[in-house]
Amino acid sequence: MALAEITGEDLDLNRHLAAVEGREFGAVATFIGQIRDHDPEASGTVDRLEYSAHPDAESILRKIVEELERPEVRIAVSHRTGSVAVGEPALIACVAAAHRQPAYEVSRELVERVKAEVPIWKHQVAADGSKNWQGLR
Repeated sequence: MALAEITGEDLDLNRHLAAVEGREFGAVATFIGQIRDHDPEASGTVDRLEYSAHPDAESILRKIVEELERPEVRIAVSHRTGSVAVGEPALIACVAAAHRQPAYEVSRELVERVKAEVPIWKHQVAADGSKNWQGLR
């Protein structure tokens, strides 16, 4: 496993790219989920998101990566916790493969599974000070 973590630290794209580096890989699909300044659930302009994660979130993330990774595919993925400002990344996923098709396919499945399966919640804070929770099930 190249990299799979839940962290309160800023995310670094170059660190993820380095984690999936290899002479055998001809394609790297990269996904960056960053905080936008609007959301249908917000009362106004979004200022930041405050992410919380279940204590088992990282082990669930690692299990997803283990299920998707194989010798011809390498994965690096991280999700932020804590306060993340508009424009900053909350999720970075890099998937390397010999060819673009498996890189794209695994990247899409990885991001969709992270969103659906990893217990991470976001507390959205608008510029007017109003707040609402996202991702609660």
